[in-house]
Amino acid sequence: MAPQPGTAFQEAVMRKCRESAEMKARFFEANAGTLEQVCRRMADALSAGRQLFVMGNGGSACDALHAAVEFVHPILEKRRAFPARALTCDPALLTAIGNDSDFSQTFAEQLRLFGRAGDVALGISTSGMSANVNYGLEAAREIGMLTVAFAGKDGGRSKDVDSGSAHDAAARDVGHGACDVGGRGRHLGIGVGGRGLPL
Repeated sequence: MAPQPGTAFQEAVMRKCRESAEMKARFFEANAGTLEQVCRRMADALSAGRQLFVMGNGGSACDALHAAVEFVHPILEKRRAFPARALTCDPALLTAIGNDSDFSQTFAEQLRLFGRAGDVALGISTSGMSANVNYGLEAAREIGMLTVAFAGKDGGRSKDVDSGSAHDAAARDVGHGACDVGGRGRHLGIGVGGRGLPL
């Protein structure tokens, strides 16, 4: 039977909406300065002709695709396009690496081949514990790329291998903010190699 208007179902939906909005407000209030640094440093890299590589698993793989599209084909007016690719797009390559080598290396191997110093690597992981995302971030740092992680919970291991982190639940808003800052000729960013920016 379908839920009736005014029932506990509607109350639960509204409670979840409020919780989400409150969590995002707390996150952005606490981290706006660091996020601005991250976005500006990303924009500096992209404006200098560098590429963005995005990676994740499952739903985060879909988020990686979404993020790449937002940079390559901006849907808002007067936004500059930037080169970006999701490392999750080629099933033949992903399964070849997973079968012949190790699934934990699926992103690291691609970054070692395609990435260059000064490029940007964005890893998305709900737990922060995705081995292939974290190995990808490590490989990117070794190359001298800017590394960024969007991770849930306490950030997991991702917070130790990136240059800047964001909570997974706020990641889409952060990504849109990064696109917006970069696309208006201002500069977004993260640290190259080096220490992480605490969030």
